[in-house]
Amino acid sequence: MALFKKQAAEVDIIISTALIPGKPAPRLITKDMIDIMKSGSVTVDLAAEAGGNIETTVKDEVIVTDNGVTCIGYTNLPSRMGSQASSLYSNNISKFLLSMGP
Repeated sequence: MALFKKQAAEVDIIISTALIPGKPAPRLITKDMIDIMKSGSVTVDLAAEAGGNIETTVKDEVIVTDNGVTCIGYTNLPSRMGSQASSLYSNNISKFLLSMGP
């Protein structure tokens, strides 16, 4: 846990995914660790449905802590990103093809 705390002060994003089948998700990141993160940092807790690995996670919500850390607790994150990914991909392919000539 000391290593996690040291790293929390240095990183801009924490993505947690730890799950144990049939049990609540282990709590790996405490509020104290979030409190020392830089303003503008982000946490994404992909274990939110099972209680979350991050103490500040609120299931199915995005919150911003007092020190400016955005905490994402969506339980359906992959389904939220599909349309954006498709749009970005098609936009990039279109621009690539147009750059090849008339």
